[in-house]
Amino acid sequence: MREWDGMNEEATIPVGGAAARRWAVDVATMAVIGLLMGFLGPFASERAPIVGRYVYWLICMVGGGLIGVVLDERLDRRVPETWRRVAVVSVLMTPLVSLHVLATEHLVMGGPFGWAGYGRLLWQVWPISLAVMVVRALVWRRLPARVETRTVVAPPLPEAEAAFRRRLSAKRRGARLIAVEAHDHYLKVHTDAGEDLITLRFADALSELERAHGWRVHRSWWVAAEAVEAVRWRRGAGVVRLAGGLEAPVSRTYAPVLKGAGWF
Repeated sequence: MREWDGMNEEATIPVGGAAARRWAVDVATMAVIGLLMGFLGPFASERAPIVGRYVYWLICMVGGGLIGVVLDERLDRRVPETWRRVAVVSVLMTPLVSLHVLATEHLVMGGPFGWAGYGRLLWQVWPISLAVMVVRALVWRRLPARVETRTVVAPPLPEAEAAFRRRLSAKRRGARLIAVEAHDHYLKVHTDAGEDLITLRFADALSELERAHGWRVHRSWWVAAEAVEAVRWRRGAGVVRLAGGLEAPVSRTYAPVLKGAGWF
């Protein structure tokens, strides 16, 4: 994790680099498990020549594990709870991984390639797939792939927000503007003096805040630059942490704006 402020700057991990690093960690994890399985030689594989045994398990674990990784990434938003997703993925990946193992067994070990062998493998592959996905989940709980940075932004000129501020209540008209959140036909304006609900189209609010120091980070969020405290990016989406503990989502569409501002 890298942090910086206006006086002390360090390099950060770009989004593409973080994705490549994540895949590298996944492949390395599967390879280590493959080497361990080659050493243990389960399911009578200890009878095979040592080189062939290790090659067989490396191909099975890396190839099969990556099938699970792809499924896990696909289901990340539909099944956000980690351990429930691990269970679902382990079941869904088993038929494909069993076919992969059967083909590897045939090519590397000279085993038969048929439905009888495939049915036998299903019951052997599922517990291993479950264990592999559990190990991967534990690895990423210790190594979260995220980017978090900090910068210092000069406060906006008063006139840049003047038209928009006139829409707020007297109590919050002079407060520090933190974010604007779209809700159907009205806007929730977040300030350090509380929230205001105003009737205004989000597009019109963006127009009035065009000269203010801030960014649109999501289809329904605009954030003041000076209110941003940190940015986290993971799996193609991000979160902005704002002053007062407020958090706003960052979509892939608007991520380049924050990247151009030096947040990742």
